Parts: sequence; structure tokens; C-alpha cells
Amino acid sequence: MKLIRFGPAGHEKPGLYINEETTLDLSGFGKDLDERFFEDDGLNRLQNWIDENRKILIKINPGTRIGPPVCRPSKIICIGLNFYDHAKESGVEPPTEPVIFFKATTAICGPYDDFVIPKNATKTDWEVELALVIGKKAKYVSEKDVSDYIAGYLLHNDYSEREYQLEKEGQWVKGKSCDTFAPLGPYLVTKDEIKDINNLGMWLKVNGNYMQQGNTRNFIFEVSYLVSYISKFMTLLPGDIISTGTPPGVGLGMDPPCYLKPGDIVELGIDGLGSSKQQVVSQSV
Repeated sequence: MKLIRFGPAGHEKPGLYINEETTLDLSGFGKDLDERFFEDDGLNRLQNWIDENRKILIKINPGTRIGPPVCRPSKIICIGLNFYDHAKESGVEPPTEPVIFFKATTAICGPYDDFVIPKNATKTDWEVELALVIGKKAKYVSEKDVSDYIAGYLLHNDYSEREYQLEKEGQWVKGKSCDTFAPLGPYLVTKDEIKDINNLGMWLKVNGNYMQQGNTRNFIFEVSYLVSYISKFMTLLPGDIISTGTPPGVGLGMDPPCYLKPGDIVELGIDGLGSSKQQVVSQSV
């Protein structure tokens, strides 16, 4: 399944993406795609409900806003420097263990919402990333069992303000958590639809020019290792998001560095997970 959430921000309803012409309204199921949904075997129950009601499901209107495909995860866990060539362009040695940081859940927005540059920010950057959604409570999970704990995958642009992240003291979270810094989707793709998560092409363009082109086969740490590793240090709850790192081509790594400005258009995609697009605007308040 390719699951979406549609409608005004904060009032989204679940839907099922079929193709570019058809997305079905699943609000009759009565549950949003949140922690309780995943915890209660929601994906299987939803699939059964769809099978029973497909003939009466209605299409959503074209042009309806698409929101983030997951509702209110308890946390977003990000992995830094998970591609050898991205570590090189960042001027650091590849890590021997995963670099973990958090991103505030208030950064989440829809895949086509405007991206807002924070007030007085001058070094705002892009990062196309594969993210996964945890399907059930996970703690001390072995690598061989990780698939049982994954609900699906989605596209994430891990926007970053490099001054906040690198030039101010403290943790990276400051440069990762501003509003609109986590566009997710367009949809949550259930794991059964992805044949090989460690071999997906990924790309990002700014104003029509390719900035990032990579493949998940170049991960330093693969998905199964990451989930197992993280579960040793914290309990992962249903609906939690893990973002697995970005390939080379970020603005920080260019000579000279290149950052976003109001009016820019950012487009990105990953094989099988769709594409998203954000227009860059300045903070209005």
C-alpha cells in the first residue's frame, strides 16, 4: 500500500494512493496513521477494511493538499554521515558507529508545503534521505528480526541550517528542527512493496539542477543494522521515524558553499517512494 494523509494542516485524513489520477479517501476507517494505529496492527486491519469496502471508496478531489503520511510520531531519529562520500565532502572521517541525532517533530510538514527559511538564517541546506517508520515497539532487536518491526518507508528532506548546526555550541538538533525542516512523503510505502531497500536510487534538484544523486547501496550502515543499533539505546515506539542519512551533493560541501534563498524550488525523490517539491520562502513573522 501507498498511504497518504490529506486535508488542511492539523486536520488530515488517511487516504490510499493508487496512481496520479486516483487517490481514495480512507477516513471511513476511523483511525489516523498514528502511534495507536501501528500499535494495534493497523496496517493489516486497514488492508482488510479496504478489501471489504473498495467498491464504495470515493476519490479525493485533485489539488487537495497532501500532508505528512504519519501523524505525530513520538520522535524523529536521524543518522549523520551515513554515506562515505558525504562524510568526505563534509571534511570528516567516516564514522565507525552510527552518528545519531534528533529532529523535533514540530519540523514535520507535507511534501509540497512551502519550506520556510528561519529568520536571519543564511546557511540553509538540503538533504534527500530515506526514512523508515517503526511498526511495533522495538527494544534490543536483532538484525535478523528488524524487518518485523518496520511498517514502511518514506521520502524525507532533512533540511539543515548549517550555522545553527555547526557554528553554535551544542548538538546538531538546533540546525535540524526549525518549522518545515522535515517534509515527509508524499506517501508511506509499506515494506512489502520495496524489494531491496539497500538498492534505491535517490536524487535532489534545486531550480531544476541536479545537486544530489546517490543510491542506498552506498550506506555505511544498512537499515537492519541501524534499527538494531538504535534499539539498544532507546525504545522505539510504533510510528517513530528513523532517517538514514544523505548522499553527497549538499550545499555545505560545495566550493564555495551554496545555500537556499527565497524563490528557490527544491525537488527530490527516491525509487519507489515518490517525489516531493518545496518552494523556498522567507520567515514572515
